[in-house]
Amino acid sequence: VQLQASGGGLVQVGGSLRLSCAASGSVFSINDAAWYRQAPGKQRELVAKITNGGSTNYADSVKGRFTISKHNAKNAVYLQMNRLKPEDTAVYYCAAEILDSGSYNLNDYWGQGTQVTVSS
Repeated sequence: VQLQASGGGLVQVGGSLRLSCAASGSVFSINDAAWYRQAPGKQRELVAKITNGGSTNYADSVKGRFTISKHNAKNAVYLQMNRLKPEDTAVYYCAAEILDSGSYNLNDYWGQGTQVTVSS
């Protein structure tokens, strides 16, 4: 199983980006999933989380601007980021709890990071 994150880039203040995280391999389903970010010199922090049932939680710093969603049929997780600020600049990572279609084990996976840079 692999998680592939994409969609990062350079955007101006106030702009938008949509990050995608696609699971591939022996994936039966994605249960809980989350997006984290790590800015230079800072610890990795939770940005948004979505449960298997669709409940969502957000860091206070992104509430009202970011939206996490999950497409079960595509085994994908998204992060829509609006009204971006310079302090949103970071490497963004997706993480997911995935049910393996071969073993039916539930394991945690991380995608590679995708860089988001917000210029002022």
